[in-house]
Amino acid sequence: MPEMIQINFSRKFPLFPLAGICLLPHATIPLHIFEPRYVQMVSEALDGSSQIAMATFDGKRWQQEYHGNPPIRPVVCLGQIERYERLPMGRYNIMLQGICRATVVEEEMPDETRPYRIARLAPLDANPEDHEAELVGWRRRVCELLQGDPLSRMRLGADVLKWFERDDIPSHVLIEIVGHLLMTTAEDAERRYRLLAEPDTIERADYTEAELRGLERLLSSVECQSTDWPKGCSWN
Repeated sequence: MPEMIQINFSRKFPLFPLAGICLLPHATIPLHIFEPRYVQMVSEALDGSSQIAMATFDGKRWQQEYHGNPPIRPVVCLGQIERYERLPMGRYNIMLQGICRATVVEEEMPDETRPYRIARLAPLDANPEDHEAELVGWRRRVCELLQGDPLSRMRLGADVLKWFERDDIPSHVLIEIVGHLLMTTAEDAERRYRLLAEPDTIERADYTEAELRGLERLLSSVECQSTDWPKGCSWN
């Protein structure tokens, strides 16, 4: 488990909006930072708290206005730069860990000295650990799903199951891990944002369980239709 990270919500945070990427709390994603405005953002963040807010675009205006300031959705994931590598020409490779979901309260556009947006945030789910007793059944059911066919034959199932076997990881964290590993492609960004924007921990648990059961049904259906796999095909 990561160490406790301090967050000062009285200050404003840099906004880093992207298309097709939606960070979840407790998940970690690698990012290559090359645009000058975001290179400056990362550099200045590293001089401070090393925290930036990952945002997603609202609608498709970003396709025409990406280099401007297209609208973003109201829920963001505040992230901590865990590791970074400064590259030639000032670029960065960073590893960003999701800390918590938050809503944008007030946004400020770029100015002459700051080419990126910043925002004042409010935590969306301040005490998810309060629901641990209610999540005992969810944890047991999802663990059984991952141990059974056909999910047990997938790399996804094995990866997630390792986390479920650890007693030191709370169930509210496992919800985020399931969501992160279950929704991995750019096409999954909408589903991942739905999980990010849901303020209720129990609703998030129900959503991830339903997604897993849907995947189980899909794989079972495919298995029934084809028992002789072409050479080279596998569940992974």
